[in-house]
Amino acid sequence: MSTAKKKDAGREVVSLDALVQQKRDALPDPTPYELFGVEFTLPPMRALPWELQEKVGDLNDTIGVLAEVLGKAKVKELYGVGIQLGDLEVIALDWQKRSGLESGESPASSAS
Repeated sequence: MSTAKKKDAGREVVSLDALVQQKRDALPDPTPYELFGVEFTLPPMRALPWELQEKVGDLNDTIGVLAEVLGKAKVKELYGVGIQLGDLEVIALDWQKRSGLESGESPASSAS
């Protein structure tokens, strides 16, 4: 499974498409959750779009990332059932674990 090299005006360009697709295919499936009757699904953290960091500011801000991924309507639904900050921590830790990340490891840090 080698990457194809393309000649482009006298220089070689290494295509990473196949390697990236292989990495994406190996990601775990999204995880469905239920908390106090509210259902929601979270994708593996490494599948989050890159622009999310720009919106949230820091992918280590798991609670901010969680709010952005769930969207305003789902967050409002969770507020309605009395979710607490400690509950968000439980979600965040389980989400990290099911995403194959160590606690506190951001999706971007795994490649560095």
